[in-house]
Amino acid sequence: MVRVNGDTGDGGISDHAQHELTDVVFVELPALNRQVKAGEACAVVESVKTASDIYSPVSGQVTEGEQAVVDNPALVNTEALRGGGFYKIKLGNPAE
Repeated sequence: MVRVNGDTGDGGISDHAQHELTDVVFVELPALNRQVKAGEACAVVESVKTASDIYSPVSGQVTEGEQAVVDNPALVNTEALRGGGFYKIKLGNPAE
């Protein structure tokens, strides 16, 4: 999931996805300045049930990682739609 704001986006997972994962216990962020393509795995989330790759829905350059979800992975469950994002990305193709 990505929330677009101009030429940047906030990447993370949807509320539905966090609900399916249940208790998130680990988040691995993409490297800063990494170029990603739409559909490419760029982050990892692990819950008590499973570990899953997070795929970027858009192409672009990772400009920031959200350290708060690394320090407190439970934010993914409680704030999936309000601040539980994983990274910011400068969109390579805003039409995506």
